[in-house]
Amino acid sequence: MSRDVVLLDVDDRGVASVTLNRPEVGNAYNAAMLDGLIGGLERLASDAGVRCLVIRGAGKHFQAGADIRWLNEVAHYPPAENFAASLATTRAMQLLNEFPKPTIALVHGACFGGGVGILCCVDVAFATPDSLFGITEVRVGVSPTPISTHMVNAIGLRHTRRYALTGERFDAREAERIGLVHEVVDEAAMEGKLAAVLDAIFLSGPEAIAMTKRSFLGANGLLLDDRRMTLLAHEGWTQRASAEGHEGTTAFREKRHPAWYRATK
Repeated sequence: MSRDVVLLDVDDRGVASVTLNRPEVGNAYNAAMLDGLIGGLERLASDAGVRCLVIRGAGKHFQAGADIRWLNEVAHYPPAENFAASLATTRAMQLLNEFPKPTIALVHGACFGGGVGILCCVDVAFATPDSLFGITEVRVGVSPTPISTHMVNAIGLRHTRRYALTGERFDAREAERIGLVHEVVDEAAMEGKLAAVLDAIFLSGPEAIAMTKRSFLGANGLLLDDRRMTLLAHEGWTQRASAEGHEGTTAFREKRHPAWYRATK
């Protein structure tokens, strides 16, 4: 059954809602979701009636990273198409990071890989106590380069080095401690917390917000140019297309340890 994998809605106050909508796979992203995010973010960014953006995940999880079946498929694409797939991921994150209005993510359940990237690109992030996080790309032999600059900016090089190199999972309190989320909020209180933040945003001048956000990013070298985008995408696709990338994604699908694993004695 065909359906929109990214749902977009704008209410009468100008709150844009973006819902990731592949709940049967934990909202894992594929080409269709990336296309939906890129097109949706471009349209919403240019809509003068939009005052802020809220990202959610449908179903039990926020966002479980890349769809492994799609990754395995993409790894066999010709180089130009493989690069284009990585560039789409890089572009989606760039658009979110540089979105000219305040952005808020509400996390529940699993938040892995690209889901962590989303959190690193938004202005405000809240998570329910049951949330579980991981920068897990290395576990399947691929590299999180499309989100690397955003991770270092959000949680610092020290925390990025630990969690992006080990692939360890961590809970909501640890995510709060390292600055990946701003607050851990009980599920029953989440809508009230969101309402309070939205009210604060609506008290602020939209042009002043846009200028302030652009200034913060620009003054700290966090606006990605074409050269940096190309480099990040190139690093991503070449690792994914490598022998290790093929082995990692295949092992995940077959529910076995990859060939490089050595058990602790």
